[in-house]
Amino acid sequence: MTTWPGWLGRLSPARRRLHLVVAGLLAAVLVTLVVRSVGDRAAGAPAPVDRACGGPVLLVPGYGGSTAALEDLAAALPDAEVVVPPGDGTGDLRAAAEGLADRVAAALDRTGAGSVDLVGYSAGGVVVRYYVAELGGDAVTRRVATIASPHHGTDLAALATSLGDGACAEACRQLDPDSDLLRGLNQGDETPAGPRWLSLWTETDRTVVPPDSAVLEGATSIDLQDTCRTGPLSHGEIVRDPRTIGIVESFLAGDADGFALAC
Repeated sequence: MTTWPGWLGRLSPARRRLHLVVAGLLAAVLVTLVVRSVGDRAAGAPAPVDRACGGPVLLVPGYGGSTAALEDLAAALPDAEVVVPPGDGTGDLRAAAEGLADRVAAALDRTGAGSVDLVGYSAGGVVVRYYVAELGGDAVTRRVATIASPHHGTDLAALATSLGDGACAEACRQLDPDSDLLRGLNQGDETPAGPRWLSLWTETDRTVVPPDSAVLEGATSIDLQDTCRTGPLSHGEIVRDPRTIGIVESFLAGDADGFALAC
């Protein structure tokens, strides 16, 4: 005769059998989950991205590749580095995104972090979008901030393109509102799922024409004049403006509600 220990011994035979069946089913489910988890790790399945904490910050410069405009912003952000684009910064934006992918992988390996934050200035914002949308960056990117980025192109590039290749390098042609690259990025949902997005722009931008080309569906898009009452800011001034730097700092720090008030 079987002697049941503790509370099992006080149950009726029918209720005891019910408890034993339920316990057996739960044990079987637990074993299945453990085996599946071990199998996924053995197969190299990626671990979920930790989006709760910020990791390294990579800043991507605009057309021409000059890093000078990003120096103040880089100095204000913890563990930030500026990504120098290949060549002279006027070549294929897709190739620049591939270079960014390599730098992201290196930064994650160096720090052991689970994700990165990305900041793109001007055409650098388009590079970041392409990396996130087309090169798997959505899986390892926590937050994205773009500053004065021609997400829908700029009429200046369209004008230069109309004058022939000699007047407009490859990156310039890709910033034509009708380019294959931008049409691909802007079809359907504009911001890939995963990262949280911020786009800052200035009404008085004379490089991104029209300036609201920087407005991005799915992102928090902030017009500095409207939100911060900044007065005129040029394309080159917005990225150095203390209010821009403050907003980006707060956004990357994870302030869910008040980062726009940094100005």
